[in-house]
Amino acid sequence: MRKNVLLLETIADEALAVLQENVNVFTGYDEGSVKDVLNKVEVHAIITRGKKQVGKALMEACPLLQVVARCGVGLDNVDVTEATARKIQVINAPGSNAATIAEHALALMLMLMRDLYTSVERVKQHNWDWRNQYAGDELNGKTLGILGMGNIGKRVARLGEAFGMEVLYWDIAVHALPYRYLSMEEVLGHSDIVSLHLPLVKETNGIIGEKELALMKPRAFLVNTARGALIDHAALLDALNAQEIAGFAADVLPDEPPVQSLPLVEHPRTIITPHSGSLTASTYRQMCLLTVNNVVAVLTGGEPDPNSIYNRNSFV
Repeated sequence: MRKNVLLLETIADEALAVLQENVNVFTGYDEGSVKDVLNKVEVHAIITRGKKQVGKALMEACPLLQVVARCGVGLDNVDVTEATARKIQVINAPGSNAATIAEHALALMLMLMRDLYTSVERVKQHNWDWRNQYAGDELNGKTLGILGMGNIGKRVARLGEAFGMEVLYWDIAVHALPYRYLSMEEVLGHSDIVSLHLPLVKETNGIIGEKELALMKPRAFLVNTARGALIDHAALLDALNAQEIAGFAADVLPDEPPVQSLPLVEHPRTIITPHSGSLTASTYRQMCLLTVNNVVAVLTGGEPDPNSIYNRNSFV
């Protein structure tokens, strides 16, 4: 019997084709269509990308649910604890976005440090003479502080080193790396650019607040390509307005699309991209295919990649 899969968001065409070849696919892109699907069929798997929440209520409505999957890495939109308690496997795509997010982080650093956004904007306004007041700088010779040395943090460190930067880092554990490990406070105080690569968990929610921002150099930049809620954005806006830090760039916000964060988006010393860091054609396709192939393996009695089963240790 073919199993039934509920898609909460669109996925890459190639991944959708793999699903349709092996299982019955139903789409629920809004609350009404999800209800319609649940009224028609028993759902064995749910696949999301990052916006749609998979919590207790949805799991309760799917008593035959075997797997919840996210085409991505972070799982803050999935109630992993609830899924594990129900013996539901949680699948993600660990490491699949490391290269592209690291590139995006470096791009944001370059835009901040070299003031590239303003340069392009002034030329489009036919103001070539703006070059006479240009005050940008370069990454070479600067200190890069990385908070969170997972797959992405490590790639950012290597890229920063290639640009001639000294790399410092803080993580919950010391790693065997050729970079200096310091306390978080020391990293904040010594760095010209601080780049966040931490997961969003209870302990890291709001980890960068007023106290931490005050430790940074007045000419330092803060970059966040991890999760918006790592930062207290009210404190960040105050720090920018008081010129306690030089600028901020991010691909993530606590509210997306931004409503409460609009003052930050519109601030003259911020660069915000629309959570597009992992949406490059190559990475998007790779994440979707990896996730879908593992879901199909679970549903058809195959062998999923054990590293992609986030709560695998609970089933040993």
